Amino acid sequence: MKRLRILLAVLAIFTASLTQGAAKSAAQASKTITVLGTTDMHGNIWGYSYEDNKETTNNGIARVYSYIESVRKENPGNVVLVDNGDTFQGTILTDDIYNKQEGKHPMVSVLNFMKYDAMALGNHEYNFGLGLIKRIQSQANFPILGANVRYANGKEFAKAYTIIKRGGVRIGIIGLTNPDVPRWDGEKVASLKFESVAQGAKEAYDAIKNKCDFVIAVAHVGFHPEYDEDHGTDAGETILKACPEIKVLMLGHAHVTVNEKVGGAQVLACRNGAREVARFDITLDAHKRITNVTGTIVDMKDYAPSEAIRSLPHVKEAHEKTIAFVTGGTVNNDGTVSGGVFGTASADFQPKNEIRGIPEGKLRDTAVLDLINKVQLLNSGADVSAAALFKDTSDIKAGPINYGNIFDIYKFDNTLYLVEVTGAELKRYMEWSAACYNQWKPGDISISFNPEKPGYLYDMFAGVDYQIDLSKPAGDRIVNLTFKGKPVVGDQRFKLAVNNYRYSSALKTQKLVEGKRSWESSQSIRDMLVAYIKEHGTISPEVDDNWSITGVDLSSPYRDEIIKMVNDGKLDVPYAKSLNVDELKAQGIIN
Repeated sequence: MKRLRILLAVLAIFTASLTQGAAKSAAQASKTITVLGTTDMHGNIWGYSYEDNKETTNNGIARVYSYIESVRKENPGNVVLVDNGDTFQGTILTDDIYNKQEGKHPMVSVLNFMKYDAMALGNHEYNFGLGLIKRIQSQANFPILGANVRYANGKEFAKAYTIIKRGGVRIGIIGLTNPDVPRWDGEKVASLKFESVAQGAKEAYDAIKNKCDFVIAVAHVGFHPEYDEDHGTDAGETILKACPEIKVLMLGHAHVTVNEKVGGAQVLACRNGAREVARFDITLDAHKRITNVTGTIVDMKDYAPSEAIRSLPHVKEAHEKTIAFVTGGTVNNDGTVSGGVFGTASADFQPKNEIRGIPEGKLRDTAVLDLINKVQLLNSGADVSAAALFKDTSDIKAGPINYGNIFDIYKFDNTLYLVEVTGAELKRYMEWSAACYNQWKPGDISISFNPEKPGYLYDMFAGVDYQIDLSKPAGDRIVNLTFKGKPVVGDQRFKLAVNNYRYSSALKTQKLVEGKRSWESSQSIRDMLVAYIKEHGTISPEVDDNWSITGVDLSSPYRDEIIKMVNDGKLDVPYAKSLNVDELKAQGIIN
């Protein structure tokens, strides 16, 4: 009996030893690869708002690098770093200085220093012409990817994929650009042919599937279609349908946080401005097969800016030069900065919002848009001009004017086009723009905006007088349209001034007009605004009230009370849905 007990005890120890050994072997055999993804960083290296001349608190590539360093220490030798585009556009540093100069680009210096493994082209990389992309390609120490774009003659424009190794694991990275680029950049990309993201992904995957242990797809599109609802050529979801073997999908473009499991794939996307980083943790078994993928979106507000980034000579110089440019106004051909404050505003140009979060600049004619349209009319010789309030908070405040103020009211580096249109085409374009509003209904005491139409699509017009009747459905709202006091008729001809982006993405893509551009400015619209203010010295807010909203009755004995509740934060900002007295009564919010 005693021998039996001893034998059983020995057997138990032996079994435990085997179990522990097997567990240890399994642990040693498994491996975790961490993929870090950035997207839509929009030129924000330092973590700084140049137009406001102040540090930010929750974004910037310098913060991103602090996080990346911590992950590389956490999982040494097993970290992959990819970028998903819209990286070289979005700040004064990129748009107004370094994208227009030859030589080494500070953004490339930063990405090289951070040791990126690959970057997919975003749509905004094309804004400055193919020359900028070629410059990036020549300077980057990592491949610039675009599996679904090539020259129209079939030659390669960007690499479709790259294959890297981490800890003995072969990892394929497919990069996909946004196929809607021709909508926005038109003639700048006329030499290129764009395919759907699904087709580009499938072709690249088939080319590398036998050369890799697993594949990552990095695509500068949102998950759902943006324009092509019928075929989904611009939808990330189609990548997974075409390539169900892909289990890691990085998306972007939409500036929204995404963290979803779709089938067996982990899908992540981040907010813009280097505000967030996407983290995929991929567990592999002893045969290097994926057994699990988890996804995390990491907010950069908890990370301090990396001094390693900020102290890079090229970055420090670029940052200081940009601040000098904003306050000084001119970067010379030799790269030096000269000039000073170039104008003065006698008063604030934008009225204060009555309702928190609802921009008055989109509810009535204001001096900011009248200034932009006035400058466009003067420079183009057009009869009619169209422009948008790209930021709801845009304003020119009373006092000195520098380049930061101009960037604030006109954030894109657009040029100006002239195109001939008929009266019918002009009205069709105006109806397209007016669809940005929601239709008014009885009981509404505020005006709200169509959530399916981003605010930057709402153009306001100068040179004509008109009203927008919001009691009517979209497509039938423009009323009392006149030119020089007379009603506009269908076959009347007008010279219309619009920016290059709106010409391509709306007038042509939406088939609003048949005519082609007859002129393009040599300057950007921002530079035209600077020149106008320099010429006049002091500018004052001028409003001609050539348009207004009609067909609404916003009066109510409860109106002041309800608006106060919004302004006090007790009710949500009614941006996408109007405040309605009857609905608020039914909810018991008012009596």
